[in-house]
Amino acid sequence: MATDYATLKKGGFMRQKQKNHFSLRLSVVGGQVSAQQLAAITRVAEKYGHGYIHLTSRQGIEIPFIRLEDIDAVKEALAEGGAKPGVCGPRVRTITACQGSEVCPNGCVDTEGLAQVLNDRYFGQELPHKFKFGVTGCQNNCLKAEENDVGIKGGLKVAWKPEACISCGLCGKVCREKAITLTDGKVAVDQEKCNYCGRCALSCPTDAWDTQPGYMVSFGGVFGNKIHKGEAIIPFIEDQETLLRVCDAALDFFRENALSGERFRFTIERVGKDQLEAAVRSAYEG
Repeated sequence: MATDYATLKKGGFMRQKQKNHFSLRLSVVGGQVSAQQLAAITRVAEKYGHGYIHLTSRQGIEIPFIRLEDIDAVKEALAEGGAKPGVCGPRVRTITACQGSEVCPNGCVDTEGLAQVLNDRYFGQELPHKFKFGVTGCQNNCLKAEENDVGIKGGLKVAWKPEACISCGLCGKVCREKAITLTDGKVAVDQEKCNYCGRCALSCPTDAWDTQPGYMVSFGGVFGNKIHKGEAIIPFIEDQETLLRVCDAALDFFRENALSGERFRFTIERVGKDQLEAAVRSAYEG
């Protein structure tokens, strides 16, 4: 019986140059892997691989040198530790994320929680070509959001609370965009300059800022044979429901307009950025 390589690849088993050997890509969400999963992965690598793993550039784990005849046993051994194969090919890939506000002092949003929501909603969906989401928690952009087909960057919309302010001026000093001025004890924020980094609020010693967490979204990033930075086409998003509508619209646009084997960026260029913007703005406005 002929080996169905397409189905194996869909299930995370990628052919190696060595005959009947595969590098197994595992399912990882937002870079989070439990100790129990790591133990199972270690056992599989030692028993069925060559005793090592490969860490991919997208927070993934791969186990090379899995033999064709061991694939079912590998799946079973991984499942015992709560680990499972990922996906390859033309579908929504691993959702990557930094540690976000749950761990990082600079984080503006819960990136890990959002990555899991996106994973549950989109992971493995069939598409004309691969599609990547990346979630980063703040303007430091550790996850390089704009490299992704849809990049999501956390931010804080701020509003000064004069009754709590002691006019120390620290907010103006930490603002890298020079969006904050202090005049006669009053703070003003230039909204045209503000990039929602949240440094003013996060550094304030008296909690003199109201903050609204939210998301900045970029579309059409690709960093392969051709490179293009994802672009923002809608304003700051203040709630997860709107964010998900926008993500739905981007995926629907790609699914409905892309040619087979065409990345999202090149679909946008061929069909027209204005067409994507219309679809995404409609979703944004509800």
